[in-house]
Amino acid sequence: MSREIEVKYRVPDVDDLLAVLDRHGVVLSAPVVQDDQAYAPASWRDGDPRIGVTFVRLRKQDGVCTFTTKTPVDNVLACREFETVVDDPEQMHQAILAMGYRETVQVVKKRRTGRIGAWSLCLDDLDGAGAFLEVEAMADGDTDMVQVQAELDQWVQNLGVGVQRTGATYDQVVSEASA
Repeated sequence: MSREIEVKYRVPDVDDLLAVLDRHGVVLSAPVVQDDQAYAPASWRDGDPRIGVTFVRLRKQDGVCTFTTKTPVDNVLACREFETVVDDPEQMHQAILAMGYRETVQVVKKRRTGRIGAWSLCLDDLDGAGAFLEVEAMADGDTDMVQVQAELDQWVQNLGVGVQRTGATYDQVVSEASA
């Protein structure tokens, strides 16, 4: 079972962050556009608890569509995750609706990615919400996901760049920004 463990930060000064990452040897990719459609169970409402609830995403990037499920375990940024490429996005959309899910929010972002050791870094520019840094680790089994988040956060804090941590998912960030 795959576990995705993340920490996210609002980035007020992208140029400052880029300079610090460069000093740490982090090379970021060219930007790509990701268009994510998020889904929630039809019975789930904003403000309801998320732990143990499976959410779904269809992501379109460079002509490829990826179907992802995320089930928060310890918090909304520590999830069991399953992911696969789908051949027909419209059929998958209809299947998701038939399984009792509803569309929630669309998240469009420009993403640049890099790595530091085993961790993935994403510098994201979310339409209507601004710039964010995401640092992610993948784990199997019974990894202490909160401890991994603490390690990721410590690494970001040691960068000494002015970022503000958020415990929100991008669908929450975009929903709040559009409200």
